[in-house]
Amino acid sequence: MNQLTHLNAQGEARMVDVSDKKITQRTATACASVTMQANTLNMIVEGGHPKGDVLATARIAGIMAAKRTPELIPLCHPLMLSKVEVELQPDAQLPGIRIHATCKLAGQTGVEMEALTAASVAALTVYDMCKAVDKRMVIGNTYVEEKTGGKSGDWTYASLKSDTQQQAGLQINFFAELREQLGVDNLSLELDDFSGSTLGDLLTHLKSQKQQWHNHLSSPNLLMAVNQQMAKPSQTLKEGDEVAFFPPVTGG
Repeated sequence: MNQLTHLNAQGEARMVDVSDKKITQRTATACASVTMQANTLNMIVEGGHPKGDVLATARIAGIMAAKRTPELIPLCHPLMLSKVEVELQPDAQLPGIRIHATCKLAGQTGVEMEALTAASVAALTVYDMCKAVDKRMVIGNTYVEEKTGGKSGDWTYASLKSDTQQQAGLQINFFAELREQLGVDNLSLELDDFSGSTLGDLLTHLKSQKQQWHNHLSSPNLLMAVNQQMAKPSQTLKEGDEVAFFPPVTGG
């Protein structure tokens, strides 16, 4: 089992000593998304938002955030980034904004946290600028899409996901206050553990387990995702799918 490098032998938090690591070219790309109402997306695309250019503001916010990562994440090293690129793409299928943030440097440690920070703050900026007209936006699908360089070598999320999907069954996660209400973070199920093959069938099975689960999973505002994409009850599930249930994220 890999050890947590940010803990010493006594279990105390520490900054990892990278003095002996080789300087290599390192890159990382992280993703995030902001799901919103279709009319909110149209307002952004058409430039009709009263606060101004949402995408341009979020792009600059993401770039600035990447450079401030060690001030936000306590054990991150200050890095001399050579590139920070933030792309925001409107997607009518979400509907919403898909975000990709890429960071690059020649150094002794990776830039995954910088890329994640850039994508996250860009998403938060979109939320902040649009919350007055859309209080049901959801920020999600935040993950490292790919990285290069360093001791662990190159990898992509797709390749790691492919390895995970070779395991049988479904991986089910509960987020935010929902996991507190249900008393569980995640669980695994086989497809033949419940009747049917859709996300709705799985939800019905979960609600039948306990009265407490039935109460909290019956909320009309419950959100669902499959493999980090928002999903509807009619979606068909397959072996290795990662399913998530979570409440809506709202702003004031």
